[in-house]
Amino acid sequence: MADPRGFLKAGRQVAERRPVEERLGDWNEVYPGSAGRALLPIITEQASRCMDCGIPFCHKGCPLGNLIPEWNDLVYRDDWDGAIERLHATNNFPEFTGRLCPAPCEPACVLGINQDPVTIKNVEVSIIDRAWESNNVRPQPPEWLSGKTVAVVGSGPAGLAAAQQLTRAGHTVAVYERADKIGGLLRYGIPEFKMEKQHVDRRLNQMRREGTVFRAGVDVGGTLTGEELRKRYDAVVLAIGATVARDLPVPGRELAGIHQAMEFLPQANRVAVGEAVEDQIRADGKHVVIIGGGDTGADCLGTSLRQGAASVTQLEIMPRATEERPEGQPWPTYPMVYRVSSAHEEGGERVYAVSTKEFVGADGRVSGLRLVEVEMGAGGFAEIEGTERVIPADLVLLAMGFTGPQREGLVEQLGVDLDERGNIVRDDTYASTVPGVFVAGDAGRGQSLIVWAIAEGRACAAAVDTFLTGSTALPAPIPPTERPLVV
Repeated sequence: MADPRGFLKAGRQVAERRPVEERLGDWNEVYPGSAGRALLPIITEQASRCMDCGIPFCHKGCPLGNLIPEWNDLVYRDDWDGAIERLHATNNFPEFTGRLCPAPCEPACVLGINQDPVTIKNVEVSIIDRAWESNNVRPQPPEWLSGKTVAVVGSGPAGLAAAQQLTRAGHTVAVYERADKIGGLLRYGIPEFKMEKQHVDRRLNQMRREGTVFRAGVDVGGTLTGEELRKRYDAVVLAIGATVARDLPVPGRELAGIHQAMEFLPQANRVAVGEAVEDQIRADGKHVVIIGGGDTGADCLGTSLRQGAASVTQLEIMPRATEERPEGQPWPTYPMVYRVSSAHEEGGERVYAVSTKEFVGADGRVSGLRLVEVEMGAGGFAEIEGTERVIPADLVLLAMGFTGPQREGLVEQLGVDLDERGNIVRDDTYASTVPGVFVAGDAGRGQSLIVWAIAEGRACAAAVDTFLTGSTALPAPIPPTERPLVV
């Protein structure tokens, strides 16, 4: 590396966020200017901390196989053109991952064995934001067309990655999205304060100029059947995500005021960018309870606070994680430690090791939750006697994850097989049990990280290219069964 003693000279510094009272008054990203610009004054110093470790385990921690030491070195040398070339070599959308990925690469950093790891995620987003600002992200249209056509169903990160790779390989690609705008959960599931939608629109414009066709507002499986899709295209990529939300069937579930997170968040996202939403689910002046302690729950927390909730309580059935890496999760695995997102900084209460026994209501609307504390044993979670209590709740948001892709409609029409978890079966080439139909992302993997979605989209594209032409120059596929060193 350029500075072999960099990690000895500087400690880890991350981008500073805007003051809480300021960011709660708007829907802009929590970083001043942008996530990439917030760290620019110290970015060279932070990149210099990347040590000459010999075997960069960060590569294994990242499902995309990002060339992290290479672009850290280039940033240190002030070669930003080289850095973005190396970053784009493995990642189609670093502006998405640099904002949304939990960065499993950082716990896998060799420096992280006994020190704070390199600020990989912040360096990544600084590279791509600077590249956009300097007009160094350009369309890459194919030099020739193959004459083959591909339909990509779903415009989330997996679908967009597959579409961009296949377009650049010379195929004619159409991306179908049932929502009125392209972007999938990137657009309607991620709040503006985590990623402003200008970043999605900017990348879509690049893809259009490369030749990718986008068809929003099309219900594939409804107005366009699976049979028609297969007749019209030489190959089909299913990137429909895992959209079936996990429910909580306890007494009182039928009460008004209880909603899935993905009913609440898309409406808030539309309003945040100036769209009108009739009968919007809002948190204004309400006691909000969020069931689920993950990223979606944190998104609901930040959104509720910006809408003016009277109080927000986030419930988690698991006990609170430890501050330090647990002994059973050694380096370079991704440790389950206590983390504080930007939304958690802003307010609300996090309650751990509790289970909801009943939704309490009055006049047909939810008014509270009956909780009980639980502890984990050999047989699962056991209630602790004498710990029941009722907490107030005018709005309950269920953020407990997803159980698989929607089966009704397209999946049933295509006749693809499903596994025991409800995901679409695919082999090591991402091919489903129906010839010419491929599967990428959460639809085949189950609910996962954005980096896995992009990685699978890229790998699936290589498999589709091989299917259509007999060979491929795209990056070799990663078998769906292969996982990095994360838990």
